[in-house]
Amino acid sequence: MSIDFTRDGHIATIRINRPDKLNALTLAMYDDLGRAFFEIKDDDAIRAVVLTGAGERAFCVGADLTESIPALASDRFDISEWDPAHIKFPGFFKPVVSAVRGMCMGGGFEIMLATDIRIAARDAVFQLPEPKHGFVPAGGTLVRLVRQIGYAHAMEIMLTAQRFSAGDMLAKGVVNHVVDADKVEPLAFEFAAKIAALSPVAIQTIKEAALTLQDLPLAEAFRLEAGLGQRTFTSADAKRGLAAFANRADEKR
Repeated sequence: MSIDFTRDGHIATIRINRPDKLNALTLAMYDDLGRAFFEIKDDDAIRAVVLTGAGERAFCVGADLTESIPALASDRFDISEWDPAHIKFPGFFKPVVSAVRGMCMGGGFEIMLATDIRIAARDAVFQLPEPKHGFVPAGGTLVRLVRQIGYAHAMEIMLTAQRFSAGDMLAKGVVNHVVDADKVEPLAFEFAAKIAALSPVAIQTIKEAALTLQDLPLAEAFRLEAGLGQRTFTSADAKRGLAAFANRADEKR
């Protein structure tokens, strides 16, 4: 069991690798996942990330309850210690594409919500079962889900604790694309490659804006948006891009 972290050019791959236990996360695996995200944050060579699970039965079913629940229930362990694994820390603006096959439940669902583009298999199953067990999905979901999709859809997912199909998640706006299981990872890597080929300054600024401006008063949001825009306009990436555009224009004359 492990968190497999590899690089190929500008793309990093994180694979939750415990297929015999539906990729349930041990406390050590949570720590390793968080470390992987921190390493990606600080590595300028990485421009996009694909997050997936090993095998076809599950993306991730969340925490290994035999280990984590006793620790949480005894109040000797705080769920905030999982914040890095759920990307609940400031400054992470690298785009993450999730490739979801099989079960995506509990903490696995919550980790998916920390990603930016979500590709799901047609037979994938999604659930936030926490209320059935007397607790809540506090790994980012209580904050993220109502901001990412419509309020009524978010509340149905959280309050009913029922299972949803990939088609349901597509209709509610939780996932971007639903494809055959064997197409999930190829499409995820296709998206990652497209993103990695673009300006990293522009891409990470777009994500920064999406995460930091949405709840501000309009005047303040527009002021900060202008600053982010100016930062990209004066970047080395923009200068190269504008020079290339000018050269193409000259060639057409």
